[in-house]
Amino acid sequence: MKITDIISADKLSLSFEVFPPKTSDTFASVESATGEIAALRPSYMSVTYGAGGTTAGYTLEIAEHLASLGTTPLFHLSCVSSTRGQIRDELSKLRDSGIENILALRGDIPEGMDPSGLEYHYASELTADIKAFGGFCIGGACYPESHPESKSSDEDIENLRRKVDAGCEFLTTQMFFDNNIYYNFLYRLRERGIGVPVIAGIMPVTNASSIKRICRISGTALPQRFVRIVERFGSDPEAMKQAGIAYATEQIIDLFANGVRAVHVYSMNKPDVARAIRDNLSEILK
Repeated sequence: MKITDIISADKLSLSFEVFPPKTSDTFASVESATGEIAALRPSYMSVTYGAGGTTAGYTLEIAEHLASLGTTPLFHLSCVSSTRGQIRDELSKLRDSGIENILALRGDIPEGMDPSGLEYHYASELTADIKAFGGFCIGGACYPESHPESKSSDEDIENLRRKVDAGCEFLTTQMFFDNNIYYNFLYRLRERGIGVPVIAGIMPVTNASSIKRICRISGTALPQRFVRIVERFGSDPEAMKQAGIAYATEQIIDLFANGVRAVHVYSMNKPDVARAIRDNLSEILK
């Protein structure tokens, strides 16, 4: 099923994200975790691609496993270290496997690589190639607080426009911890004529030690009310986990209450976290 059909249906959409194993010896545990999350019957599940496409093969295996369980997979595809020929080969594999949905990403430039020699420099270029190949529902990533490499929010929105013009049919936000940032971002997009659906991405922070890394990668700011939670409960792993799930749940409830129809949870490979959030929303999602 196409993601655009799922999120346009007359019901709320709650989806989860998982990542594939880096090595074969952990494949069984990752497959088991993704199966547990799929059993929660999310609207769909996305599977990450890995830095430089390092887990590309496992991404397809996990996506195929999810499809066999009756869960719609969203396949992440990054292009920064790929040639156009390699991307065409990958798209052929996905088509042959029955994958319908792709999240088109540039990906991080590997350390030490000369960007001038790359065939792909922007996700919009990958989006255009997937569109030309045909047969896929194409999504893209967006940053409510602007992409860390953008000079300004205006430049960032113009880059998003190029992505949409190239064939991107929906966007999924990077994580944010203040819903007002998302609402303001939506307003700016609509003001600039970008009307594709924007799925809200929520990260349940269950480990205080990951906060700095998350903010550095995503460029995300932490509101003071969340900082206070980390300061108070960060040294107690179980308390931090419970507080992080509660905070994420509160964000999702507010989003749904304000008319947002689709939320994507960066639960990664944690069935207990996904289950807790799903249970917290059980009546709301009915």
